[in-house]
Amino acid sequence: MTFLLARRRSPWATALLLLLALVAVGGIYAAASGSTQAEATAPTASTTMIEEGRELFLEGCSSCHGLNADGGYQSDGTVAGPSLIGVGAASVDFQVSTGRMPLAAPGAQAKAKPPIFNEEETAALAAYIGSLAPGPEIPSPDLYDTTGISPEELALGGQLFRANCASCHGASGKGGALTDGKYAPTLANAVPRNIYQAMLIGPQNMPNFPDTTLRPEDKRAIIGYIEAIRESPNNGGVDAGRLGPVTEGIVLWLLGLGALISVAIWIGVKAK
Repeated sequence: MTFLLARRRSPWATALLLLLALVAVGGIYAAASGSTQAEATAPTASTTMIEEGRELFLEGCSSCHGLNADGGYQSDGTVAGPSLIGVGAASVDFQVSTGRMPLAAPGAQAKAKPPIFNEEETAALAAYIGSLAPGPEIPSPDLYDTTGISPEELALGGQLFRANCASCHGASGKGGALTDGKYAPTLANAVPRNIYQAMLIGPQNMPNFPDTTLRPEDKRAIIGYIEAIRESPNNGGVDAGRLGPVTEGIVLWLLGLGALISVAIWIGVKAK
């Protein structure tokens, strides 16, 4: 049977198969060459940004983080700045855009202050550090834009905030004290991009919440809830700083008790 099939095969069939094989190999080679060329020419603009970021890093950051961003040490052997290899562009954008870096002075944690670098310089620094090793990227605006968020999403954001954030940042996001002089900062003035990045990278004392823990839509819901409680009216009167029911209750108790003691003293003086 095999002999008969071999005798029946036409020479044209063999030629056709060879032609199809050549066409397939040529197509694969062309596609590979095109993708390689695209990869070689696409990063032209970002390469310039990365080089600008490297120069800014050497001028303003390398004294602590090392010339190669792999960490720096002081003369006594203590760490001056941790390694930035693998922290990602999102971490740099968060720290630099909030003014936490460059660090003003050693302390329990870096404090937010007016940024030293402008937006273009911050983007260049982030691009440089992001080019050193894979890490969390700067989120796109659609991930933290809460325009048109639904009441159901706000309710979910409230549940997630109370479960994951309120224990440190307070019930209304006003912040709170931690141990050894550390603290959870207020969220009153935090912009959505930075809130999203903080959840993604976990800066300083904060744990990180990757997409496997909190989905992007969960992070967006939390941001929407934070914005909602900022804008919510004070239907009960003075908000007492919105520091939470316990703190507000203590303030009310002290004021009420102080008023009662004052009245008692006044009555005693009048009786005499």
